[in-house]
Amino acid sequence: MTSPQITPASQADVPALNDLVNSAYRGDSSRRGWTTEADLLDGIRTDEAGLAAMLANAQATILKYEQNGQLIGCVYLEKKSDRLYLGMLTVSPDAQAGGIGKQLMAAAEQLARDWHCRAMIMTVISQRHELIAFYERRGYHPTGETEPFPMDDSRFGLPRQHLSFIVMEKVLEAS
Repeated sequence: MTSPQITPASQADVPALNDLVNSAYRGDSSRRGWTTEADLLDGIRTDEAGLAAMLANAQATILKYEQNGQLIGCVYLEKKSDRLYLGMLTVSPDAQAGGIGKQLMAAAEQLARDWHCRAMIMTVISQRHELIAFYERRGYHPTGETEPFPMDDSRFGLPRQHLSFIVMEKVLEAS
């Protein structure tokens, strides 16, 4: 068994990232984990074109978590002024609750410090109470800001109800 590695993803990783993200958030496979959005949204969470565009953004990266040659986690990060946006935190449903998400978040926060960001920021679907609580336990706090969910954009899924995002932030201490 090789030790886990967290490294930047490349365009060659796009098909595996697409499979991982969609399996963790949508459909029956996502119900094996606690991060499922299957009761809130139908359709896909992302697609290969969207992931390729994320990786092509010079202000962004996707960190991937691999163990024994298997991709089992990832997180999207994008520098926005003096804050680092964290999105699409994903762990395979069969590997959830084992600390992988926490390791990816720690790597993201270290990258934010390396990139001289003062804070981390994210958006979370307001109906995802267990996920909001997870982030709060890691020092993230709702800012009071909300953002609309793209209700008519099937690239992000097909909402089963009205959805919106809350904005959460964590101010980083210097390392």
